Amino acid sequence: MGLTARGFEQRHRRLLRARRDALFVGPSGIFASRRIYIVNQAIRHGMPATYANREFPDVGGLMSYGTNVAQAWRQAGVYVGRVLKGTKPSDLPVVQSTNFELVINAQTARTLGLEIPPTLLARADEVIE
Repeated sequence: MGLTARGFEQRHRRLLRARRDALFVGPSGIFASRRIYIVNQAIRHGMPATYANREFPDVGGLMSYGTNVAQAWRQAGVYVGRVLKGTKPSDLPVVQSTNFELVINAQTARTLGLEIPPTLLARADEVIE
């Protein structure tokens, strides 16, 4: 049985009420589909949150560190092209992501009253102002 939107929201509110120091949201289709809700609730409850996908800081999440999804999709396209040209899928090498990106939303950090160290900002692939 799948998790309904209402069930998801109830569980998420319960987690936020538990008053943890921070939240990490891993890669998941249900999390991605509810990203605006997740980000808004984390900010509303003053909870710093880190995400596995850059789409979260794009909608106001504090920061993300994870695979460059666009690059992964391009690699998938290369695989499809090779299969369509006759390569057997079993002959294709296993490829693991090597390009990870750190995205920081500086505006959200200010909203949460957090000071991001300059060294971390300097290492970020993107800082959203």
